[in-house]
Amino acid sequence: MKPALLASLLICGLLGCAPKPAEHPAGSASEGKTAIFAGGCFWCLEADFEQLPGVIAAESGYTGGYLANPSYALVGLGITGHTEAVRVTYDPQRLSYAQLLDHFWRHIDPTVADRQFCDIGSQYRSGIYWQDENEKQLAEASRDALLASGRLPRIVTEIRPASRFFRAEEYHQDYYRKNPLRYAYYRYACGRDARVQEIWGDDQASTRWSETTDSPAKEPTRPGRADPSGIPPR
Repeated sequence: MKPALLASLLICGLLGCAPKPAEHPAGSASEGKTAIFAGGCFWCLEADFEQLPGVIAAESGYTGGYLANPSYALVGLGITGHTEAVRVTYDPQRLSYAQLLDHFWRHIDPTVADRQFCDIGSQYRSGIYWQDENEKQLAEASRDALLASGRLPRIVTEIRPASRFFRAEEYHQDYYRKNPLRYAYYRYACGRDARVQEIWGDDQASTRWSETTDSPAKEPTRPGRADPSGIPPR
């Protein structure tokens, strides 16, 4: 491991390099509206949403499957039909659903099916799960506008009615804040920010976890995930 990387990771571990936590105004999170999105690793998508002003909280979980009370281990095997997802609670007085959609698109790769970045399988497919007709129309309109812009060659992100959302195990919640070193390594090694930058360029405001890293030594990723170093280059 290069000295610059080691120093930066140690600083992150001691001082914390995670995005600003979600705002928690007086009252419970249930006072806001909710929206459900899937974009690969729920640790990462949760962190991406929680830096957005107007978001009250984001929860990691599973949706879109057919097994009740799925576990991380089973979902990771790709046998339950679920995808890793995030339920976002937001203040509609400060943030619209259309703005959530815009933020979502610019933090994923909408062009690939059954994978996001280094994670491969239907459990990592991207999706927007609408909860009423208005959300459906807004989601489809945002997809159609992106396609019409010519910016993307295709969009395979599914837009489907929301099914039951199962909250993931507690150790997955706020993982980026609880384990900043492991999270920073995973996000860098998976190539998430590099690919997002390749697709969206400066048209996305994201805290780039890899800004202070160089070439990390090979370490195992979390169970059930692909080893980023084993993914063929694009």
